[in-house]
Amino acid sequence: MNLKKILLSPPHMGGNEQTYIAKAFQDNWIVPAGPHIDLFERGLENFFKENIQVTALQSGTAAIHLGLQLLGVQKDDEVLCQSLTFVASVNPVLYLGATPVFVGSEKETWNMCPIALEEAILNRLKNGIRPKAIAVVHLYGMPAKMDEIIALSKKYNIPILEDAAEALGSFYNNKPCGTLGDFGVLSFNGNKIITTSGGGALISHSDVDKKKAIFLATQAKEDAVHYEHKQMGYNYRMSNISASIGLGQLEVLQNHLQLRRQNNTFYQQLFDTISEATLHQEPNENFISNHWLNVIQLASYSQREALRLHLEKNNIESRPVWKPMHLQPLFQDNLYFGNDLTDKLFDNGLCLPSGSNLSEEDFNRIKEAIRSFFI
Repeated sequence: MNLKKILLSPPHMGGNEQTYIAKAFQDNWIVPAGPHIDLFERGLENFFKENIQVTALQSGTAAIHLGLQLLGVQKDDEVLCQSLTFVASVNPVLYLGATPVFVGSEKETWNMCPIALEEAILNRLKNGIRPKAIAVVHLYGMPAKMDEIIALSKKYNIPILEDAAEALGSFYNNKPCGTLGDFGVLSFNGNKIITTSGGGALISHSDVDKKKAIFLATQAKEDAVHYEHKQMGYNYRMSNISASIGLGQLEVLQNHLQLRRQNNTFYQQLFDTISEATLHQEPNENFISNHWLNVIQLASYSQREALRLHLEKNNIESRPVWKPMHLQPLFQDNLYFGNDLTDKLFDNGLCLPSGSNLSEEDFNRIKEAIRSFFI
């Protein structure tokens, strides 16, 4: 018998998404404008319970692009970027004609290392260049060491773009990830905690910045009867249909977060008796991860690959940790500050199925496959 494939993080619908979509069709709001966009943004703002503004966009990548532009990043500027991340965190730097300078990871969260970050800042200042922004990522939902990074931001007067694409529902020092930097970014791609099919959001701290973001996201149309444009804009606004899906997803957001954390408990218990693998966990009580993906470190690249192929044979999806940006051919000539830890995390790291819709049968298959590999 062919077993169904257990996916890494598939979409998980709540049930009312189609009700909201039907309402959008009924009212003919099939455009990148409409009441469901406003409702979705307000729902997210209420979830954060912070004095923030949310702008719904077509993707997390679009949000990073607009956030960097609002921070003043321009052609020939430099942006300090976390190396261990997905390329979407960095590509918008290139869109603006700027140059990414990569910073390696620290061992506790796997995110941007504050020591390496300061080394990068001092190097660039010594060379007569003041970086325009710090782009930090909460990898796999694990909060970065934001106290140290914010302290460096203030010390050297370099603003922070906080990529929380994978970290909706994660907290650092009891504050929601995405609200700690000058701008924050969310993603609602199909594999995230909640989805709008495709989609993202830019988090800002003022109504003025939200209005600027909407202006740029809607082709930078000036306030005139005719179409008047004084600067370049983008077609980045989320559609009312996508926001309709988002409204249904907001109703199950807390449940999805609870289920993701239950997944982590399952993996804690599983790997508690497997010494050959280490499950990535929060360093202390100041870090609360949504555990978007559960990730393990193995002893070597060969062992990681052997386990991945073993799971694949059992029709269970797993995936290597993101390949660091400083190892990507696209960025082979860019500066990198950090030790070899980032490389080792990639070589030995494996992401395991973590969807909020895993069944008891799925858990049993995962447990059996992993245990059979290590026995």
